Amino acid sequence: MNWYPIELTFHVRTYAFGERLIPDMLGKTDVPQGVVAETWEISDQKDARATVINGELSGRPFHDVVMEFPEEIVGLGWNGPHFPLLGKFLDASNMLPVHLHADDETAARIYSEPNGKSEAWHILWADPNASILAGIKDGATEDDMISAFERQDYDAVMYRYPISSGDTVYVPGGILHSFGPNTLIFEIQQTSDLAQTVMPHDLNGTRLPEDVWNANIRQTLVELKRDYLPVPNPGLAIQRGQNSYRYGCAGPYFALERWSLRATHIEPAHPERCLTISNVGDPVELRYASGTLTLGRAKSCVIPAALGEFTIDPTGNGDLIVCYVPDLATDVIAPLEAAGYTREQIEALGEVSVE
Repeated sequence: MNWYPIELTFHVRTYAFGERLIPDMLGKTDVPQGVVAETWEISDQKDARATVINGELSGRPFHDVVMEFPEEIVGLGWNGPHFPLLGKFLDASNMLPVHLHADDETAARIYSEPNGKSEAWHILWADPNASILAGIKDGATEDDMISAFERQDYDAVMYRYPISSGDTVYVPGGILHSFGPNTLIFEIQQTSDLAQTVMPHDLNGTRLPEDVWNANIRQTLVELKRDYLPVPNPGLAIQRGQNSYRYGCAGPYFALERWSLRATHIEPAHPERCLTISNVGDPVELRYASGTLTLGRAKSCVIPAALGEFTIDPTGNGDLIVCYVPDLATDVIAPLEAAGYTREQIEALGEVSVE
């Protein structure tokens, strides 16, 4: 197999919190009319599996390709039930529901699922009134939370922070959260769609029966964690010539970087891990041993671990979101320490422990 960057079909979600920011502001084409709340750019989630649309593997389910070539796609020594990363564009024209996702332990114990859902939001655009709600305030009791949720007074028990373009928010599984309104993000997450909400409406805006709403609140409290408080972080940048590489977040499941390219970028071979690339700027050209791929604005691809060295040539302002499953010591801590960042700055990126 002559490996190449893999392009995939994307899935659209029409949840009530979205409107048209993804096509109108980001410029994504080939989306339906009406609400486009999310486009799942890279997905092997069991209910929304992508299909390869380019090259020798075109027409094949991405899941089947990953299972047949786990080390070539994901990385040497890897095996698992599905591709480990899910990347999406998300339109929060309206405030998202207040909700959480199961962590790994809860996913296995309650849902018999292979993993939970930690996630991170990279803010592409937010108006001045946008904010996040994330984490439970110190001292808030279970009774306090139930009362606040029933009143829909989430600020009574949750922390709120303003957000700005370029911020990243790391949110482990089990942490209650929401964000918006008038916000456009790229989200990276574990491959999972488990969720619990405390809202009186479902994702489509339909009012829930009182007993269902109350049961959802109780189940949310069962799955709730209070051991991490998400805070927006502008990230840590490393300058290499004309190009800037900003680390937005990092943890055991994923790292996210924002690459601003004004000159050719050379990416070395790393057979131990793949990359996902989502373009939020001008088209770029990826050149690899067996060919080239032009990646347009609002398009995404998977770089197989077996691809080898490749280059990225920007045609204007190269602006890429690059995600991967990191070796934290090698991929995150070492380069940031070499750039002069402190232990505290690096650990603020997410679940990173600097010895």
